[in-house]
Amino acid sequence: MENEHTGSRRNHWTFLTNHARVLVAIARDPGARLRDIAADCDLTERTVQGIVTDLQTDGYLTRTRDGRRNRYAIAPGARFRHPAEAGREIAGLLAYLSGPLATPTPPPAAESADGIPDDGALPLP
Repeated sequence: MENEHTGSRRNHWTFLTNHARVLVAIARDPGARLRDIAADCDLTERTVQGIVTDLQTDGYLTRTRDGRRNRYAIAPGARFRHPAEAGREIAGLLAYLSGPLATPTPPPAAESADGIPDDGALPLP
């Protein structure tokens, strides 16, 4: 018998809910169109529309018109809803997830006093 813990569905879980994904997408680009958010989150536009409505209704987002487009703002001080995270603000998670992806950069090669790298290679002109 298959349930959510066995069979083919077991490998399809993710850490973030669709609501979290949409909120992160909005944090990255508050002026994004719902169509673009849907594409980024691999959801339908109608699903994103419903999620944005949920987030607005529960006070996580505000929407303002900017010409023909909508602009979203995440409510400062918004907190997680689940009792396990109750009292914690979502701002830290959003900042972490919506920030630029860090690419590791190698440390600069150490140079001796004469400007020649310590590995002995001469600098190219």
